[in-house]
Amino acid sequence: MSKATLDGKAIALEDAYKEAARILSGATFPLVAGLGADVPGARAAILLAERLRGAFDHLASRDSLADLDVKRSFGMFTTTANEARVRSDVVVLLGPGLTKQWPGMLERLALEQAPRHGSQAGQPRKVIWVGPEAGEAAAVPGARIIPASLREISGLLATWRARVGGRRVAMDAARLELVDGVAQTLKDAKFGCFVWASSIGLDPLAIEMMQALVTDLNVTTRFTGVHIGARAGAGGVTQAAGWMTGFPPRTGFGRGYPEHDPWRFEASRLVDSGEADAALWISAFDGEAPAWSRKDIPLVTLAPAGAAPARGLYIEVGQPGVTHDAVLMAQETGGLTLRAATAPSDAPTVAHVIDAILANVSEVAPC
Repeated sequence: MSKATLDGKAIALEDAYKEAARILSGATFPLVAGLGADVPGARAAILLAERLRGAFDHLASRDSLADLDVKRSFGMFTTTANEARVRSDVVVLLGPGLTKQWPGMLERLALEQAPRHGSQAGQPRKVIWVGPEAGEAAAVPGARIIPASLREISGLLATWRARVGGRRVAMDAARLELVDGVAQTLKDAKFGCFVWASSIGLDPLAIEMMQALVTDLNVTTRFTGVHIGARAGAGGVTQAAGWMTGFPPRTGFGRGYPEHDPWRFEASRLVDSGEADAALWISAFDGEAPAWSRKDIPLVTLAPAGAAPARGLYIEVGQPGVTHDAVLMAQETGGLTLRAATAPSDAPTVAHVIDAILANVSEVAPC
């Protein structure tokens, strides 16, 4: 059976649903945050934010928006991991910790194998890894390692882009020879691919410079990218938010219709400024806690067993894809996928709990 606590003391589930409704519907501007949930959970959470005329934000929205900002302002070439695996003859991995962001990356991309389709089928694949963590590239024999910090990646990409375009750069002859070697490798690719994750701290400028380089290369060859999505179901939540409101997270309903503003509706800012006067925090994957400076905001937390906070109202929920079947964005295919439960239990889903809260909101909400 699922459990609930109020300031650390056990409370009946039905009483917990009513208390959550009281806290959230009694606020002037409630916040639905964290949003670490599967697609059904995200849909329920967004409907709750709309009913309450509050706002919603995802705990990894900074990472998601770094990519979305580039896509909206500049454009973006992307493909699926499978397409990169079977066709790419040149793969450039950008930054450290990619295997932590996507543990199955090396197995899925099979970088040590030759591409199976296209004009380079059967030919050795060329792999370049910019700034990997120590030992991270050991599983990719023959990969060319280019040392660089996260801050240096933007400049490095800009230099490659300049040389691909035949423009001059200011550097000594030895470094220029190395840069020109990479530039020629990129130009000679028949199906090249960049792999990146904004969640490692890659800034939007680096992502935009990478996509600008891809655009330049596509004048004469074929280049694209594989994006590693943010944590806690961010990809599926962003998709759900898009088809429900037309916008990604950091969207509010204060005026009765959805408004997207990445600054105004950022969860930490709303809480720490006092603009949000109650919050529902959802972190169903691993129980990650909010990193807000303000600790006295009335708080309702939905998280797995063992993640109960000492303060506020807590309702236990199951883990998507673990305790119950879940629809999630699959990194492997780039689409929404049903993940069967690996350890089924009777813990309620986020969608179930929010539906129960919503049923009580309709009773206590003012007309």
